[in-house]
Amino acid sequence: MEQIEKRLAAFPKRTISLVELEKLIEPFARTYEEFAEIVLGLEADGTLEMIKARGRTTRTPSLAFQYRIHKHRLMEDYYRELQRWQNRLYPAIQLDAYYGKDPSVWERDKPFIVQIDDYLNTHSLPHEAVAAPERSMELVGDEKWITEGGGREVLERIGLFDRLRIIPVSDPLMFAVHPGNMAQAVQLHLIVENKTTYQALLPALLDTVFSTLIYGKGKTVISSIAQFSLQYPVKADHRFYYFGDIDREGVAIWHSLFQKKPALPALPFYRACLQKEPARGKEYQIERTEALASFLSYFAPDERERLCELLASGLYYPQETLKTRELQHIWREWQWTS
Repeated sequence: MEQIEKRLAAFPKRTISLVELEKLIEPFARTYEEFAEIVLGLEADGTLEMIKARGRTTRTPSLAFQYRIHKHRLMEDYYRELQRWQNRLYPAIQLDAYYGKDPSVWERDKPFIVQIDDYLNTHSLPHEAVAAPERSMELVGDEKWITEGGGREVLERIGLFDRLRIIPVSDPLMFAVHPGNMAQAVQLHLIVENKTTYQALLPALLDTVFSTLIYGKGKTVISSIAQFSLQYPVKADHRFYYFGDIDREGVAIWHSLFQKKPALPALPFYRACLQKEPARGKEYQIERTEALASFLSYFAPDERERLCELLASGLYYPQETLKTRELQHIWREWQWTS
């Protein structure tokens, strides 16, 4: 009965037809009589309630054509199960996230959690960081589980991803370094979306207050930024700026990056673009409302209005709007530390 109740709890609707119920219970009942006994038992304990308007069958025993599933009764058993598991698992494994999720998520994750529990009971929490495939192999015997098999999400749900000291698998971060600024207590880093802008700015790096110039390579930087502290292990107050295309995709890249590493929009570059003629051709891009609102919050009211009108019209500014000499001049001369 426990397995049937779990299936009912995971059923996507609040009501279920007799045909759907038959399919759901089929693995547990060989005959109609066994099926009916299970259904009537669920009726008797209040888990299923017949929808009177749909009536009942004429077969014996008689069953309703449609039932309402009282999922709160099923969830009580689900919560008790979570509590039993919480008490037996390694203390660092936390199941709080599952109380707000469908029981099917718990059922899917449970085999992996058991393997993780075995690993922790044997080895405890690791002291050394290793690459995701290596840690994945140690935990569940599948080197791709964390990166491709949903393992990262499972580990985040149980509060272990950071504590397992996993080095994300991503492309290396590509950047150039200003050696003279590496000893500063406060260090600035400029991330640019496109290769052309990176190449244009690179000769000016040594004339700026910045410690690095980082090539974002479009969306790649969203994952590769995690490598920054490993590739640039310099203790300082690191502050990041970002300059990308002024289009919906460019704004979305900045916003996703901002969730990982708070990189402020490099406003002098963006404002210089607004003085130019925009290009047309990005009407197909999807607007990310939250990303755009966050991006616009850094601009003055008149600039916000202009940017909204621009993007709504399918117009945009590629980074290449600013030529090499202008890019370098802005980077050198702007008071970035003020």
